[in-house]
Amino acid sequence: MSTDRYSSPLSERYASKEMQYIFSQDKKFRTWRKLWIALAETEQALGLDITDEQIAELKAHAEDINYEDAREREKVVRHDVMSHVYAYGLQCPKAKGIIHLGATSCYVGDNTDIIVMTEALKLVKKKLVNVIAGLAKFADEYKDQPTLAFTHFQPAQPTTVGKRASLWLQEFMMDYEDLEYVLSTMKLLGSKGTTGTQASFLELFEGDHEKIDKIDPMIAEKMGFSACVPVSGQTYSRKVDTRVLNVLAGIAASATKMSNDIRLLQHLKEVEEPFEKTQIGSSAMAYKRNPMRSERIASLSRYVIIDALNPAITSATQWFERTLDDSANKRLSIPEGFLAIDGILDLCINVTDGLKVYPEVIRKHMMAELPFMATENIMMDAVKAGGDRQELHERIRELSMEAGKTVKEEGKDNNLLELIAADEAFGLSIDELKESMDPAKYVGRSSRQVEVFLRDHIKPILESNKDLLGVSAEINV
Repeated sequence: MSTDRYSSPLSERYASKEMQYIFSQDKKFRTWRKLWIALAETEQALGLDITDEQIAELKAHAEDINYEDAREREKVVRHDVMSHVYAYGLQCPKAKGIIHLGATSCYVGDNTDIIVMTEALKLVKKKLVNVIAGLAKFADEYKDQPTLAFTHFQPAQPTTVGKRASLWLQEFMMDYEDLEYVLSTMKLLGSKGTTGTQASFLELFEGDHEKIDKIDPMIAEKMGFSACVPVSGQTYSRKVDTRVLNVLAGIAASATKMSNDIRLLQHLKEVEEPFEKTQIGSSAMAYKRNPMRSERIASLSRYVIIDALNPAITSATQWFERTLDDSANKRLSIPEGFLAIDGILDLCINVTDGLKVYPEVIRKHMMAELPFMATENIMMDAVKAGGDRQELHERIRELSMEAGKTVKEEGKDNNLLELIAADEAFGLSIDELKESMDPAKYVGRSSRQVEVFLRDHIKPILESNKDLLGVSAEINV
């Protein structure tokens, strides 16, 4: 690591080596050479005067890129694609005359962008599936654990720990569905020429439209894609980048929702993210266990969500068949969006794999609020014993206010049950009232909902992607 110049934290601290390689210069320029080989093979198959010897020469040097030759040439011509055409030609003297034949710079540049983004989306999918698997396991394990639910972060009707996790899981499931759709729509640019008209190929193939119609499908197949875009200007539509970054932003939003809930739960001491034995929570307060992983998820996610604006604005401002105000922006926004989401997903895998639940603390918080939530059941029991529903409702309202004052103003325990037991209108003893204080009676269909959700919606995803499962993530900083 260089210490005398800026280096991206995404590379140094957060993103995996696997994602970094996908966006590396080596990956980029090797893909350029594969595309030049695919073009030459296609042109040869369609009748142009390209020999097997020339193609063999291109293939022989597909991987050993002479970077120094390309760098020196770019200083002279100020054009990255032509510099690499020149460098490739130095290694392939017999084939140098047919490298890039009929193509424009976007043939290698844009097709490589699509290839790289597709590979990166597949890595995102792999990690997302493992987040889903980890959360599914957690939700199933704690589907029966009653916990205090909150609306407006105020105590509300109870739920279960597993049911709450299923809410996080459902949002990641939606991201998975969006990702699958976008992956299914990824198409290469193909070889369309300077304004997308394929005029150069009309010249090369002497007006033979049937042969030209075969160029893009053949290139797509050679590069592992089902198709190329049907029409384009010089570039593929920058709306593709918008679609891709929106998927990443969606994952970031889901990750933030989950991480924020975990941060709040850690404050309540009900649930904690993983914490290593030697980890320091605070430089000043040795006792602290800060939820730094969840905080980092939220922090990086904010970056990805904002980053999604970049391709949207770029797409909206492309003039006619192309302008170059996309280039510098794409070099930043696309790779860094992927590197950030890669770090986020590694954190999510790590956190969901090591969440610690504290049932006794959960129960303590639950029991402090449960008497308020049980009032309707208490009232119904009193009605069955002969009480007047309207009178009892008003009496419970008054007693609840009194108990609330005891808790909030006097700092004492909730004494609502004692107040009700002392009121002759209810005709219920304190023991009878306490019997109704089982939290499991108030969680509704939480457990069943989790079971059905996992069975009908999550299990099919995991079964169809079982070859992607088993990813673990170590957090190094």
